Amino acid sequence: MKHVNVALFVPDEGCPNRCSFCNQKTISGKTKKLTAQEVSAAVKTALASGADCNKGEIAFFGGSFTAIDTDYMIRLLATAKAYIDDGSFAGIRISTRPDCIDEEILDLLKYYGVTAIELGCQSMSDQVLALNRRGHSSEDIVRSAKRIKERGFELGVQMMTGLYGDDDESALETAQRLISLAPDTARIYPTVVLEGTELCELYRRGVYSPQSLEEAVSLCARLLLMFHSSAIPVIRLGLHSGGNVQEGYVAGAYHPAFRELCEGKIYGDLISEELKRLSVPRGAVTVAVGSRYISMAVGQKKSNLLRLEKEGYSCKIIQDENLKKYEIEVRG
Repeated sequence: MKHVNVALFVPDEGCPNRCSFCNQKTISGKTKKLTAQEVSAAVKTALASGADCNKGEIAFFGGSFTAIDTDYMIRLLATAKAYIDDGSFAGIRISTRPDCIDEEILDLLKYYGVTAIELGCQSMSDQVLALNRRGHSSEDIVRSAKRIKERGFELGVQMMTGLYGDDDESALETAQRLISLAPDTARIYPTVVLEGTELCELYRRGVYSPQSLEEAVSLCARLLLMFHSSAIPVIRLGLHSGGNVQEGYVAGAYHPAFRELCEGKIYGDLISEELKRLSVPRGAVTVAVGSRYISMAVGQKKSNLLRLEKEGYSCKIIQDENLKKYEIEVRG
């Protein structure tokens, strides 16, 4: 049984500034301040569902958790901690800004049972960070990541693609620098233009051009492979479909199955390149992939099979339990 996490949003709480792309109301669908009672109610709902929770996490996302009022933060953490202490859940996960981590904060988080800290890094380019009004530097990211690791917390990093002033080369460099920090997990978010943001104003003035869906899929497929090759799980790829994202969407690379598109792109490229490398004659061909990855190899709406048809191949995808993720074998 898959373990269950409880995700709780603390919108706009603690953020010292407004980033060019951010509209927490649209992203999370939340406007009211999260209460300790709501934390407890959400946890109890998960427990009552009969799901396997004792290996899951209670997670506080949105805003900048370690920058909110300390008393308020402690109320939320203390409520969650009770469910860690009794074994109902395995730990607490929080997300915050790289410039909102110090030793005092880490002492407090450790005391209240926080096990994982995710840093909203977004870019390792100081120019891109400044253009998007992040209010912190790449050095803040490096320093905070080191502190988090040294104190025994699980480190998560979050990055964005297609930011104002960013390009593919910069995004690939960001990924490489984040990988060098040895995080335990990563999240990748293509930039989406949302109503009510500075980025939306820049877009409507023609100053900013967002990535197309195709461009974002192509880049994020490369990023996904980079993290995979370094054994760093990408636990989220693409903006989640909850909240009011569809209603607030103006432009940019949003798709409710964005990860599926990226993984399909990886397999489609792998198969096509392998057929060319082996000089396989056009016609019927069989390709083996790991048993869990059949749908990825086929592609969303059979996109890879259709792509291979255009390249002259009638491709049959079969499973082989010995093949790992992103491994393929052409069988004839």
